[in-house]
Amino acid sequence: MTVIKNLWSFAYQQAWSCLFPAIIFLTLAISKVLPFPFLHRYDFILLVCLSAQVLLVLTGIETLDELKVIILFHIIGLALELFKVHMGSWAYPESAWTKFHGVPLYSGFMYASVASYMCQAWRRLDLKLLRWPRTDWVLILAGAIYLNFFTHHFLPDFRWVLTALVVLLFFNTYVSFRADGELYKMPLALSFALIGFFIWIAENIATFFGAWEYPDQQKAWHLVSFSKISSWLLLVIVSFLIVAILKHVKQKEEVLTEIKTSI
Repeated sequence: MTVIKNLWSFAYQQAWSCLFPAIIFLTLAISKVLPFPFLHRYDFILLVCLSAQVLLVLTGIETLDELKVIILFHIIGLALELFKVHMGSWAYPESAWTKFHGVPLYSGFMYASVASYMCQAWRRLDLKLLRWPRTDWVLILAGAIYLNFFTHHFLPDFRWVLTALVVLLFFNTYVSFRADGELYKMPLALSFALIGFFIWIAENIATFFGAWEYPDQQKAWHLVSFSKISSWLLLVIVSFLIVAILKHVKQKEEVLTEIKTSI
């Protein structure tokens, strides 16, 4: 019974952590079915995303520090979107006033929602990293992974090399979390794979509701290629590493503040 209770607690906290992504998926579904005669669909989605973000901060569900992380991810996501759409990796076929070089501005919120989930889960489940490797190595790896999303259009794709480096670098790293007060831990690399898989499922839902479309989905929708799981896994790693580094910096600042206060 204890295991079931803890599993329920874990699922409950995960569900709350997914609030922002859930709002986006619900908006995609509603806007796909209901017409908006005075507003383009992509513009409506952007309006909902902005309103949701403001409400999450005003209600205290998200903190100002978490908002800063989300804004950073919004910028990183938009930069990637602009490049990928330009290269023809995917497209946003519908019209919108808030579209820039073929990319609707709401698309950045899809990346921001991943950051929102990570920040929320980190706080709600009291995540801690055990045997964290050197931060400079982590920064170099995260930069290489993000850069590969751009360079693989012109140079060889190093995603599998980078994936192997992730496994090597974080081989002894674990993430601990609490479920109903009980402490659990799992390999960090495994958590990357699980989050990447669930984002791939979310991607299938998003493309089904027309959030964007891949070239092979123009005539009819079908499942996104399984190879995309590796792409999402690497993107999740970049996202997680950025959040982890920012959390690490924040914890150091809090410790320094406590030391100064006690002096």
